[in-house]
Amino acid sequence: MSTPYAPRALPLAAAVLTGTVALYITLVAFGNITDFGTNQAFVQHVLAMDTTFKDDDLMWRAVTDKGLENAAYVAVIVWETVAALVLIAGTWLWARRDDVRARRVSTYGLLMLVLLFGAGFIGIGGEWFSMWQSKTWNGLDAATRVLVLTGLALVVVQLSERSAADD
Repeated sequence: MSTPYAPRALPLAAAVLTGTVALYITLVAFGNITDFGTNQAFVQHVLAMDTTFKDDDLMWRAVTDKGLENAAYVAVIVWETVAALVLIAGTWLWARRDDVRARRVSTYGLLMLVLLFGAGFIGIGGEWFSMWQSKTWNGLDAATRVLVLTGLALVVVQLSERSAADD
């Protein structure tokens, strides 16, 4: 049994992991905003499927309209930015020891990143747009690393509820 002021391991781990993911996605969003062109080219090449095997059975999926490509990229940046803000708020709530709200807010932000990196980059980019076929514009390893870190943080955040119930 812990005292009200004793540090609890799982909530502390949840706070640190939430803060780490918040820092990471904040830097990603900041980089995409301040160096717009670098990852814009990545999104354009993935959507255009111009460095894949060019299989006729798949190429109908390609998006080559620059307006749609740029809209997709801006949507990614907006999603990253909102996720970063939510995770910063979650980290702040962990620091205030408002575990219930911290857990809820952190969960929302982490799930946003699971959707972006898991469903968006790995699922849609990797499979629908065949990003796995590209030697030049393949972000699957990076997306997997982020998904694993985010998933780990999400598990620890959820386990912290059990820890709070045990106190």
